Amino acid sequence: MNQTIAVLVVVAISLAACATTKEWAATGGSRADGTVKLSYEYGAFETPSASPEQALALAASKCSVWGYSGAEPFGGALSTCTNHNGYGNCVRWLVTAEYQCAGAPK
Repeated sequence: MNQTIAVLVVVAISLAACATTKEWAATGGSRADGTVKLSYEYGAFETPSASPEQALALAASKCSVWGYSGAEPFGGALSTCTNHNGYGNCVRWLVTAEYQCAGAPK
């Protein structure tokens, strides 16, 4: 019985560590071009989930500081390997999405 509980605890911890919710952060952009870059990072043993609504709200917020009325996504996100292990396998990724500010700047 104790062995069964131990296995269930290990499985539960493993599953909890794999599924992670990531927050988008502003990592670049251009006021002149009216673009905002957002990113998040995740590791090899994570299955990231990031909210498109949170990303759009953050991009719109950054655009509004520059006088724009909102933001729109350009399209998909780009995943780039940022760290390899000794075997050449990627163990860390950076996901970046770009947004276009909308409306004429004030």
